[in-house]
Amino acid sequence: MSQTATEARHGNTKGLDTRAPTEILRLLASGQQQAAKSVDAAIPALADAAELVASALRRGGKLVYAGAGSSGLMAMADALELPGTYGIAREQIVLLLAGGTSVLADLQGAPEDDVALADQDAAVIEAGDCVLAVSASGSTPYVLKIVEIAGVRGAKVVALANNPDAPLFNHADVAVLLETPPELVAGSTRMGAGTAQKLAFNMLSTLAAIKLGHVHDGHMVNLRADNAKLRIRAAGMVADIAGVTADEAVRYLQVADGSVKIAVLLAEGAPDIDAAQSLLIRSDQVLRKALAELKMTETTETRAARR
Repeated sequence: MSQTATEARHGNTKGLDTRAPTEILRLLASGQQQAAKSVDAAIPALADAAELVASALRRGGKLVYAGAGSSGLMAMADALELPGTYGIAREQIVLLLAGGTSVLADLQGAPEDDVALADQDAAVIEAGDCVLAVSASGSTPYVLKIVEIAGVRGAKVVALANNPDAPLFNHADVAVLLETPPELVAGSTRMGAGTAQKLAFNMLSTLAAIKLGHVHDGHMVNLRADNAKLRIRAAGMVADIAGVTADEAVRYLQVADGSVKIAVLLAEGAPDIDAAQSLLIRSDQVLRKALAELKMTETTETRAARR
């Protein structure tokens, strides 16, 4: 039996297939819960990783996700949701999945060993990019090759793996160890390891979005409101932040062409869209800073008018 943690046999699975369904499910739930706790020890590394991600995106670089198999699916879920949730430009988000999207119909294992494919896929990586590479074992050949090339090209590398001393960490600017216990079904890293990876991606990308100014008081103020539900959400955000009615929020959003940040600034007294956009540019797109400047300007003008 492999001594690698992600391939090791769990100590409480003797006769697992003979146990009552409810007992099996309790064990499976417990395994997921224990795996989730692994992110606690990784918080300092995740904070460093989020800074690299935010810095790359802020400078116009790309965020490149690289993975294979189940780990690649966790990466893909995060990558696909960022443009809609936080308004990050689609062209700044790249997914390198071993075997490409064709594997989604049949998740074959062979592509994860294909270093020639990795060499081809990595052509998109440039200096100034940030690569998020994930591998439960930390030794997947496709992912290792991607990060090796990324380092040579001057991109920053964040590596996520579930095994200590993973080879993937040797190529990383930031190493995120998610030390999960052995799986209830040995080697089935879509379970505990995948759960920890999903949590880590959620935390990392959310913190990066906060650093970029895309979250204000828990609101996703840079979302792309492209359906009825999200348009209602956007109006609710404007109403809550600016203290206006729902109808007023809708009107401000219409003037702002759907931009929550601009709508809030208009509701708070910005004279027009150009002024609101200028405030956001000067504040690096951070709404709180833009609001502070707007209020300071209003105060200064009020004082001047009284003289």
